[in-house]
Amino acid sequence: MTADHPPLTRYAWLSIAAAVVTITLKVVAWRLTDSVGLLSDAAESLVNLAAAILALAMLVIAARPPDDDHHYGHAKAEYFSAMVEGILIFVAAILIIVSAVDRLLHPRDLDQLDVGLVIATAASVVNGVVGTVLIRAGRRYRSVTLVADGKHLWTDVVTSVGVIVGVLLVLATGWTRLDPIVAILVGANIIWTGVKLIRESTGGLMDQTLGDADNQAIAAVLAGHTSEDVMFHGLRTRRSGRLRFTTFDMLVPGDWPVRQGHDLLEEVQHDVEAALPGLHVLIHLEPREDPRAYGDYEVEIPIPEEGQV
Repeated sequence: MTADHPPLTRYAWLSIAAAVVTITLKVVAWRLTDSVGLLSDAAESLVNLAAAILALAMLVIAARPPDDDHHYGHAKAEYFSAMVEGILIFVAAILIIVSAVDRLLHPRDLDQLDVGLVIATAASVVNGVVGTVLIRAGRRYRSVTLVADGKHLWTDVVTSVGVIVGVLLVLATGWTRLDPIVAILVGANIIWTGVKLIRESTGGLMDQTLGDADNQAIAAVLAGHTSEDVMFHGLRTRRSGRLRFTTFDMLVPGDWPVRQGHDLLEEVQHDVEAALPGLHVLIHLEPREDPRAYGDYEVEIPIPEEGQV
C-alpha cells in the first residue's frame, strides 16, 4: 500500500466501534421508552454493524495486489460491500415498517421519553462524527466502501433526528400514534438510501466511465499533444473500486522511427498520469495512413480542438 493509499481497514474498525456504541445506546433508549421509533433506529444500527463488518472484509480483499488469477487486482470487491449494504438496508426497512404498522394498529403509552431522547441524541452525535470521517477518507482515497458506509451512517443520523422529533411530538401532544408514523417515514427513507447504494455499486461492477471532470482532464492533455502529425481517438475510461483506467489510440505518421513514436507515447502517458495521479494508462500506437486505425469504437469521449481547452 502506497503513502497515497494507506491501509483503509482502520476506518472500517472505526465504523464497527461506532456501530457497537450506537447499538448499545439505542437499545437502552428503546427499552426505557418502549418507542417503536427508537426500536427502528436501533434496528438500523444493527445493519450498520453488519455493513461495517462486511466493509472490513471487502477492504482487506481489495487491498490485495494483482495475482495470477486477478491481473488487475481485487479493487472491485468494494462494490460487493456497497451492494450488500444496500440489500441489508432494505431488510432493516421492512422490519421497521412491519413493527411500526403493528404499533399504529395497537398503540401503547411510552415511558421515560426524556431520558431516552438524551441517549438517542448521544448516539446520533457518534454516528455523525464517524460518518463524516468515513466520507472524507473515502473521497480522498476513492474508496466506494468507505463512502457508502459513511453515507449510511449519515442516513442513520437523519432518521434518528426524525425519530427524536417524533418522540418529542409525542411527549408534547400525548398522541402516541405519532411514534409509529415517524417510524414508517424512517423506513421509507432507508429504502431510498438502499436504492441509491445498489445503483452506485451496480454502475461500478458494470465498468462505468469516470466522471466528466476526469474524462475532460484526459481529453485536455491529449488536445495539447494533437498536431498535424499526431492525433488521438478511441478514448475510453473506467473505474474499478479506487482504481481508475483509461485506454486510447495515438496515431502518428507511419514512416516515424519506432523510437520517435515510443518517446512521444511515453511523454503523453506521463502527462496524463500527472493530470490524474494514480490513473492506469494504456496507449495503442498506430500509423495514421492505415485505414484499420480508424473507427474503433462507436462511442468515445470528444477531444477538444486546439484553443478550446
